[in-house]
Amino acid sequence: MKPALITLAALLLTAAAAQAQPKLPAPNFPTYASAADVQTRCDSGLKGATQRVQALEKRKVDAGWLAGYDDLTVYLEDHQSPNDFILNVHPDKTIRDAAQACSLRWADFGSSLGQNEKVYRALQKAPKADGIDAELVRLASGQFEDSGVALPKAKRERAKQILDKLTELDQQFSKNLRDAGTRVAFTEAELKGVPASVWEKAKRDDQGRILLGVDYPSYVPVMRTAESGEARQRMWLAKTNEGGQPNLDLLARIVTLRGEYAKLFGYGNYVDFNLRRQMAKDGATATRFLDAVTGAVNAREKVELQELRAAKTQHLGTAVDQTQVERWDATFYSERVKREKFSVDQNAFRPYFPPQASLEFAMHVIEKLMGVKYQRVDNKLWHEEAQTYVVSDVVSGKPIAQMYVDLYPRDGKYNHAAVWPLRGSATRIARTPVAALVVNFDRNGLTLDEVETLLHELGHAVHVSLSKTRYAATSGTTVMHDFVEAPSQMLEDWVYDKHVLKLMQEVCPTCKPVPDAMVDQALAAKHYGKGGLFGRQHLYASYDLTLHQQAKPEPLPLWAKMEGATPLGYVPGTMFPAGFAHIAGGYGAGYYGYLWSLVVAMDLRTAFAADKLSPEVGKRYRDLVLGQGAQKPAPELVKDFLGRDSNSEAFFDYLKK
Repeated sequence: MKPALITLAALLLTAAAAQAQPKLPAPNFPTYASAADVQTRCDSGLKGATQRVQALEKRKVDAGWLAGYDDLTVYLEDHQSPNDFILNVHPDKTIRDAAQACSLRWADFGSSLGQNEKVYRALQKAPKADGIDAELVRLASGQFEDSGVALPKAKRERAKQILDKLTELDQQFSKNLRDAGTRVAFTEAELKGVPASVWEKAKRDDQGRILLGVDYPSYVPVMRTAESGEARQRMWLAKTNEGGQPNLDLLARIVTLRGEYAKLFGYGNYVDFNLRRQMAKDGATATRFLDAVTGAVNAREKVELQELRAAKTQHLGTAVDQTQVERWDATFYSERVKREKFSVDQNAFRPYFPPQASLEFAMHVIEKLMGVKYQRVDNKLWHEEAQTYVVSDVVSGKPIAQMYVDLYPRDGKYNHAAVWPLRGSATRIARTPVAALVVNFDRNGLTLDEVETLLHELGHAVHVSLSKTRYAATSGTTVMHDFVEAPSQMLEDWVYDKHVLKLMQEVCPTCKPVPDAMVDQALAAKHYGKGGLFGRQHLYASYDLTLHQQAKPEPLPLWAKMEGATPLGYVPGTMFPAGFAHIAGGYGAGYYGYLWSLVVAMDLRTAFAADKLSPEVGKRYRDLVLGQGAQKPAPELVKDFLGRDSNSEAFFDYLKK
């Protein structure tokens, strides 16, 4: 009788869940059946966008004009955003290529719109009912001005040419990485130490060697655990040289064009042009900040390197004076030191964090903290494994957002971790936002580092989902670029809280609880690696700023010089900048923002010091920071939440631990 009762109960629960399943807010993500379908949608979308711009040009500048302007933003989100996203994730290369071609057409439309004098002048005259309207006008005006609307005719035309070309070059840079299909061949002996789950099902070449890609589920375990230094070296070189000379050439052209663009506006370099509307304001301020960071971690980085050298000496039985730590050694020996000093093995966390359960755990953290509910719904997307969630407000029960999730790596897919804000909120028309979360996780489970990455990326999606702004143009992640990472970085610390981790059993009762001792050890190990971690982040940020200040940008010689000045040095012939997609794209002259926003993130965390799951603090954070989007400048959002101006005390205290 007992099994029958359980079956009946399960059926009843299933039926109840089906009845309770929320409806998918419209519109749904479009299905792209073929390259021709992409082309048809592209033609139709651009035609409609052009018609709407023409109507806006003729519209009377009255109290409803700003809403009409935002209606154009809404239209662009619904027609351009899906296309620009699908080129990063669709499994069909012909569809990706068609979407990339369409994206260039949208970029041409966007650069023309940015120089539309009629719309710009109307924006200046638009009546402003309150501070929210005024901030929309300020931000939108800045975007028009940055597009060259106020430049003389000849300079304006050149600005548009540069903007369109930059889009093309950035897309080609990313395409070269997505479509590279890099594979590294290993014998089983060379993969000694690497968990069998990483390679046992991998394809093999005609010699029987195992072929592994440079995606994170393959690359990270090899670099962390492969006993063979030669195997690690080949994997590291393949990843570091990804993109190759073609991408180095593209990056040089991108940075050169950005420098020319800044000069059209009277700026000596692209850094000062790009930062003038950010929290940092100018390159000198960003550089002083980075200098303060390196001063705090430089000594620690050198001490850590000596420990890695000692670990390699012990492992190989060589003399200390004959042992050199190479770039491909750093991760491997860092893991050995952590195991020896703190008994921490990141791979040991995988059994505790199955990928799907980890996603549900991360969402459950947000549910507890922010007063929302995530419910998965059946929905056809770009790939059979992509998932759809409806986000509902717990108090009202109303759906407030959608989130798409793409968890696993595949050929042709964006190979890092990111969130695309596909639709913004607009309360004036009851518009619900949509975000797409894309990661590349090991199907066998996540390390604690990867759970941290998951929470970080989910933080971006939450920023989109919980935005409650009047206008789509100021929703979610449209905030200042050196603040946009802060809400995500803030949540990273949650994975080291044992009280938070116990939520895993609420979403996965069959999952084994992570032992408290493992969490304590992981936190201690996290403190151990700060010298190398922040030293590397400082290098990336400083390189980005320096490259964008060069009169004649030379990406590789500059990188060789700057990396060569670090404790581990530069490996001749390697081409790291060829894979540095962040600075080829939206983080050009802005990568410092990762460290800058981390300072803000650590300050935001102080409000949650007593309880990381406090619903009261979470509600204030949701309302005063996430819900506001860019309706207020970032420093005001932080001040509203903390009750004071932000400071760097928490960050520099952390560096000292």
